[in-house]
Amino acid sequence: MVEQIKDKLGRPIRDLRLSVTDRCNFRCDYCMPKEIFGDDYVFLPKDELLTFDEMVRISKVYARLGVKKIRITGGEPLLRRNLDQLIAQLVQIEGIEDIGLTTNGLLLKKHGQKLYDAGLRRINVSLDAIDNEVFKALNNRNIKATTILEQIDYAVSIGFDVKVNVVVQKGVNDDQIIPMLEYFKHKDIEIRFIEFMDVGNDNGWDFSKVVSKDDMLSMIEQHFEVTPVEPKYFGEVAKYYRHEDNGVKFGLITSVSQSFCSTCTRARLSSDGKFYGCLFATVDGFNVKEFMRSGVTDEELLEQFKALWQVRDDRYSDERTEQTVANRRRKKINMNYIGG
Repeated sequence: MVEQIKDKLGRPIRDLRLSVTDRCNFRCDYCMPKEIFGDDYVFLPKDELLTFDEMVRISKVYARLGVKKIRITGGEPLLRRNLDQLIAQLVQIEGIEDIGLTTNGLLLKKHGQKLYDAGLRRINVSLDAIDNEVFKALNNRNIKATTILEQIDYAVSIGFDVKVNVVVQKGVNDDQIIPMLEYFKHKDIEIRFIEFMDVGNDNGWDFSKVVSKDDMLSMIEQHFEVTPVEPKYFGEVAKYYRHEDNGVKFGLITSVSQSFCSTCTRARLSSDGKFYGCLFATVDGFNVKEFMRSGVTDEELLEQFKALWQVRDDRYSDERTEQTVANRRRKKINMNYIGG
């Protein structure tokens, strides 16, 4: 039986984000800048990561509290060995209706078929430019955009539903919006442009680097005929539009200019096993891993998850100002531990 629980702001719990690793093979400046995450950077040892069995146990308990969707994140989740074994167990959980995975796409040809065979059907690929030189400068690993586009084509060819996510930064890759929209429109692939967010401590964020949803839409409407699409469900973060000529959808995610805290239904587990109620949380999440490994029962775990949700009052994006950004700087959990 599913318990219907809500947080202090009346938001139900529907989604669970599981970060399976803090490692990544890219060094994007807004997430894991190479100056900080250099070749000698020490990532979490294996025993500090949640095991697959622990993740499955957590997911089963959360399903009893109303979670219907699970998203696998990282770091780069395809760097976690035998990830298909986790997927195969998650798809069997009663009450879980949807499982997705967010990836930079580099290893899809290597692992995609195993993940598909295990039951994964939806993938979000993070791709911040379609121009090879711009993309190489962004990922700091000399990886071409065409390499990721080939991986996307492969994923589509074996049956995956693929969406593409683009984090837009003013003066960095905002000139990629129109060519990327044009490319993926003809591929019949949904693309979503995300306002640059102040996630973590190291991405050098400030308001001047944000290209707002309204600015993006104004730019897009100069090149395409588009119409808005009604939201599909409570908590949908993207505002969707449809190309009038072929009906392909694209989304704009207003993470800064028009926050969606009031409909946020996400619980997050970091790669080291801590609960966070917000992407912008400070670094003092509840240590679920330690609590589980102390020998608690599933009922005790359920009561703890219930309590964590019922006291949740996070709404950082609603409250974001220059001052709150300054106050929180160097206190938030880093992106590679909690995913996007």
